[in-house]
Amino acid sequence: MRTTRLFVFAAVAVTTLVVITGSIAVAAPSGEKSAEEQPAIPLPPGWTEEDMQACMLAGTPGPMHEFLAEGVGEWRAKTTMWMAPGTEPMVSEGESTVKTIMNGHYTQAEMSGETPGMGPYSALAIYGFDNVQQKFVATWVDTMSTGIGSGVGELSPDGKTLTWVYTYSCPVTKKPAVIREIETITGPDTKTVESFGTNPKTGEEFQMMRLELTRKH
Repeated sequence: MRTTRLFVFAAVAVTTLVVITGSIAVAAPSGEKSAEEQPAIPLPPGWTEEDMQACMLAGTPGPMHEFLAEGVGEWRAKTTMWMAPGTEPMVSEGESTVKTIMNGHYTQAEMSGETPGMGPYSALAIYGFDNVQQKFVATWVDTMSTGIGSGVGELSPDGKTLTWVYTYSCPVTKKPAVIREIETITGPDTKTVESFGTNPKTGEEFQMMRLELTRKH
């Protein structure tokens, strides 16, 4: 499925404020003071209330995080892979488990399956929506590599297609390379994911993989 989340700035900014001025007020357990009752936090020199608000909004999940959470569940995957243009496709079966993590800030997907001629395969991806960039972001690791892929995605106006551009290190050229991935929602419990990469020998883009995913019930 989708394959780094560039969310460090807001976390660092808020953490810096905590170190400088004390803890930020959050929802209080029963019997404790609410956020409205907490004393105001002094702002660092040069900061405005708008600056503080911007940092808080950067770390608050919204509709796009809810969109990602709609993929939570257990999925069956039929995978078709092509090693190069014109080669015979390799077909295999796999499974994916999707869940939300970090109080809904991110979505995690774990995949497992069998790669024909290569043995068992597993992968781990974390997806999110960067409120600052206003883009979907992702990281991806798997047992077929030792690098970490990172991606940035955009959602179509109808909310049915999520197009990703991932960067990784090509083992053949030893240079950065790009994979274009198109995730299409085809029904309440079905979706397809198609990946397109560049042939390192010719520079030609070709379809590398197609996933057909069905949610279990």
